[in-house]
Amino acid sequence: MSGFLVLLIVVALLLVIFISIYNGLVRMKFAVRNAFADIDVQLKKRHDLIPNLVETVKGYAAHERTTLENVVKARQMALDSKTPEDKMKSENMLTQALRQLFAVVENYPNLKANENFMMLQRELSNIEEAIQNARRYYNAVVRDYNTRIRVFPSNIVASMFGFKEEPFFEIGLPEEREVPKVQF
Repeated sequence: MSGFLVLLIVVALLLVIFISIYNGLVRMKFAVRNAFADIDVQLKKRHDLIPNLVETVKGYAAHERTTLENVVKARQMALDSKTPEDKMKSENMLTQALRQLFAVVENYPNLKANENFMMLQRELSNIEEAIQNARRYYNAVVRDYNTRIRVFPSNIVASMFGFKEEPFFEIGLPEEREVPKVQF
């Protein structure tokens, strides 16, 4: 009888450990989704700001039509993205289009001095900083989650229930990884 009791205690203990690991994985999965939702909020702010920015630039740099169209097209692709992977790719394209837009702005001193443009540029800068912070948080949560589903014994539970690794929100363009060149 005591052997049966010991076996029952061991099975109960293993069941508690199993449930604890599973619940921990579920909590981490929701943390990943929540962190991505935080990025989404900041990206929406950026998407909402872009039409105002494009309209302001359009008034000064009407013949820069291709650059403006690229920004609008990249914004629409970002808005239409459904999966995290698509969203990451389209957001990298939008970032590149915005960089080209600001490079064009350098040729228009009156535009750079325009109060409305300066306000929009400051707001965009603040949003970009918030996006970077949200990306860092998301990547930290993803790192923890991906580690958890790969280490023993949680990897057994993760594989039993189909927990998959999540992608990091990485910079997709090689030129964004390069150290800026400073010349005097």
